[in-house]
Amino acid sequence: MTDNTNLDPLIPAAGKPKIDAATKRGRIQMILLLLICASPVIASYFTFYVIKPQGGKTNVGELVTPVQSLPADILDTSLQGKWTLLVARPAANCQVGNDECVSILYLMRQVRVAMGKESQRVQLVWLVTDQAPIHPDVLKAYDKEVAGFSIIRMPQDKAKAEKLNQWLNLDQAGSAIHLLDPRSDRMMRFDTTKGAPDFKKFSKDLEKLLKWNAIGKAS
Repeated sequence: MTDNTNLDPLIPAAGKPKIDAATKRGRIQMILLLLICASPVIASYFTFYVIKPQGGKTNVGELVTPVQSLPADILDTSLQGKWTLLVARPAANCQVGNDECVSILYLMRQVRVAMGKESQRVQLVWLVTDQAPIHPDVLKAYDKEVAGFSIIRMPQDKAKAEKLNQWLNLDQAGSAIHLLDPRSDRMMRFDTTKGAPDFKKFSKDLEKLLKWNAIGKAS
């Protein structure tokens, strides 16, 4: 009878495949590469969905959790691909001399400008909720070329308009400035019931998000 008690412990047990050092090293390198590629997205979502700001001095936005997806194919213009700041207001109430509406459009324009080289990753959308004509001076000041705004109307189709209104008014926050991620999911909102949000705090929120999240094209 053979005595196995003195077998060298460095000899692998019979039947177990031996993995050489090169294979182990290759697997480790592949895992590290995957982690590096995914780290911007992981870090950004960890920052905003795990380490949630709780009324800090430089935070004015309210996180939306879980995110609220914009209903598909409800607008003629796709909002996907960039970070979107969207506000819904009737043109009849957004005339020269109406400080509430015009000041919010102005704030959105200035916050985008404050992002510097990252501003091209951000698009501004004014969703016009009525069929009234837009004042020529407002249209000139907040067009695509001058201010980076896309001005779109509510859908003519009643079913689509109702669906969009329901989405806008989730959590009774239809008057807010809505922040959508590049997948068109609402993930943050900025309350406007007490007037335009603070410019510095608004800018800090958006600046931090763009810093930690690399998604969203610049073009």
